[in-house]
Amino acid sequence: MISTVLVANRGEIACRVFRTCRESGIRTVAVHSDADENALHARVADAAVRLPGAASADTYLRGDLIVKAATAAGADAVHPGYGFLSENADFARAVTDAGLTWIGPPPEAIEAMASKTRAKELMGIAPLTDVTETDLPVLVKAAAGGGGRGMRVVRRLADLDAALTAARAEAASAFGDGEVFVEPYVEGGRHVEVQVLADTHGTVWTLGTRDCSLQRRHQKVIEEAPAPGLSASLTQDLYGQAVRAARAVGYAGAGTVEFLVADGRAHFLEMNTRLQVEHPVTEEVFGVDLVALQLRVAEGHALEADPPHARGHAVEARLYAEDPANGWAPQTGRLHRLAVPDGIRLDTGHTDGDDIGVHYDPMLAKAVAHAPTRAEAVRRLAGALERAAIHGPVTNRDLLVRSLRHEEFTSARMDTGFYDRHLADLTSPAPDPLAPLAAALADAHGRSRFGGGWRNVPSQPQVKRYTMAGEEHEVRYRHTRAGLTADGVRVVHADARLVVLESDGVRRRYDVARYGDDRVHVNTTTLTALPRFPDLTAQHAPGSLLAPMPGTVVRVAEGLTEGASVRAGQPLLWLEAMKMEHRITAPATGTLTELKAVPGQQVSVGSLLAVVQEA
Repeated sequence: MISTVLVANRGEIACRVFRTCRESGIRTVAVHSDADENALHARVADAAVRLPGAASADTYLRGDLIVKAATAAGADAVHPGYGFLSENADFARAVTDAGLTWIGPPPEAIEAMASKTRAKELMGIAPLTDVTETDLPVLVKAAAGGGGRGMRVVRRLADLDAALTAARAEAASAFGDGEVFVEPYVEGGRHVEVQVLADTHGTVWTLGTRDCSLQRRHQKVIEEAPAPGLSASLTQDLYGQAVRAARAVGYAGAGTVEFLVADGRAHFLEMNTRLQVEHPVTEEVFGVDLVALQLRVAEGHALEADPPHARGHAVEARLYAEDPANGWAPQTGRLHRLAVPDGIRLDTGHTDGDDIGVHYDPMLAKAVAHAPTRAEAVRRLAGALERAAIHGPVTNRDLLVRSLRHEEFTSARMDTGFYDRHLADLTSPAPDPLAPLAAALADAHGRSRFGGGWRNVPSQPQVKRYTMAGEEHEVRYRHTRAGLTADGVRVVHADARLVVLESDGVRRRYDVARYGDDRVHVNTTTLTALPRFPDLTAQHAPGSLLAPMPGTVVRVAEGLTEGASVRAGQPLLWLEAMKMEHRITAPATGTLTELKAVPGQQVSVGSLLAVVQEA
C-alpha cells in the first residue's frame, strides 16, 4: 500500500493530487523551485523539498533531484502530474529503480507513445518528410510534450525553416527535447479525445469523450464531456481506436487518446500517457476520482469489468492571466482575490495574495460546471464566471464568458478555428459605462473621514480620470449637503466598498475593491486611475517597441543592427515568457534607429526594446 506520495510537479495539478491523497489518508510531499518557495502547492503538502537551481521551469525537469527528494522525504511513490517529466520514460525508470512506486503507465508504454512520431507509426500513420506546396498547410509539432508548445502552423513554404527553428527552441525549453516533426494540418476540425483507464490485469475502460476544440495557440481553453453531436458509429470508432492504442503498448493507468474529427472521420493525433488538464469534466460526468483510480492501479488493484455510467454534462474553462486582445500576452502581478460562486468546482494552484510571475504557465484556475444537460452546464459556468471575483492581473475571464455564450458554441458547431474567426468580436470591450463613476464615488468616500470634500459654497465638480478597456473615461461628481451626487444618475449609496446607482429607474450595485495601487476593480470591470497631471517624461518616441510582457529576450533577428532598413511586420526579436516564444515585429516600414534588446536580457512590461522611425 502507498503511504506517502511525492508529486513531481507544481501548481494546480500538485494541489489536485494532494487533495485526493489527503482524502485517502496518504501523506504528501511537494517539490519546489526558488520561485515557488511560497507557492500554494508547497504550503499545503505535509512536507516540501527545495530543488536547487535556477528559479525557473527547468528546475522541475531535473529527474535526478526529484528522485533524491522523494528518498530524503520518505516518499514511497511518485505522481508526475502533467507536463514537465510526466511523459518521460527515463524518469519513470529512475523512480522505479529507486524502489519507488510510479503512479503512471509502464516506461515502455510512455516510450512508445511519448514521441508523437513513433506513436503515429504505431497507429500506421507516417509523418511528412519532404514538404511541397501541395502539402500545405502543415503543422510543425514537438515530438515530446504538448500544451501547444513547440507547435507552428505553416501556410507558405518560405516560412517552414523559421517555424522549425522556433518550434525546436520552444520544445527544447519546455520539455528538454527539441525533436519536431511535420504533419498535414486539418482545418475546420474538432479536437475530440477519449479518456482511457487500464489496470495491470487486462481491463481497459473508455470513460467517454471530451471536446477540446476551443484553443488558442494549440492550447485548450474550454473543454467539455461528452463531446456533443457525435454519431454513435463515430463514437464507437473513437473508443475502438483508443482501446487499440492502449492495448498496443500494454498501457496501465490513466491516459488520453486524442483525435481531430473532420467530415465524420477521426484522425489520430497522439496518446497522452498521463492525466490531462481537462480530466475534471470526465470525473464530473462519470462520478469518479481519476487520481484515486490511478493510485489503485499503481497498487495493483483490478478495475471492475465495466466502467460506471455517464450522467449529465460538464464544461471546464481555463482561467489564464493573459490578455487575449494583445496577442494572448501573459500577465503578471499580485492576485489579490480569486473566488467563484458556490456550486462551481474550482481547481487552482493559487490563493489570494499570490504573485503571478514569469516562469510558469499563466493558468490561474480551472472552473468546472456539471448539470443534467449541456445547455444548463454551459449557462451555469458562464454565469458563475461572470460573477466571479478576480482581482489582479488582466485575465481571459471576459473572453471565456463570451465564448460560452457565443451562438457557434451553444449550438455545438465550434471547431479548432473558433478563435481565428471570432477573437476580434470576443475581445471587443463592452464594459459598464457607470463603472468609472462608481470607482470615483468609492474613492471620494474613502479619502475623507467625513465622506468627502463637502463645501458650504457652490464649487466646480470633482473630476477623476480612468482607463477602462483601453479607453480613457472622465467622470464628474459633487459633494453636497445631501452627500455625493452626479449628473444623470441618482447616488443611492456610496462607501469605500459599495456604490449603488440608479439610472433610468434601474438600480444597480457596484462592489469596489482597491489594493493600494492605481487599479480599481468594480464588479467584473478593471480600471486604472490616471494621475491628475500626466508624467510627460514617461512618454516614448513614435515607433517605440515596448515589451508587451515580462520575459527574456531569446534572440534578435540575424544581422539586425541600428540603422538597418526594416519593413512593416518584419520580425525583429523574440521574447520568451512562460515557455512560449513571442515575436516582436516592426510596426511600420522605416529605419531601426535604436536597438536596446540583447539576447539573454530580462525585460519587464513596458521596457523599451527598439525604435523604428517610419519612412
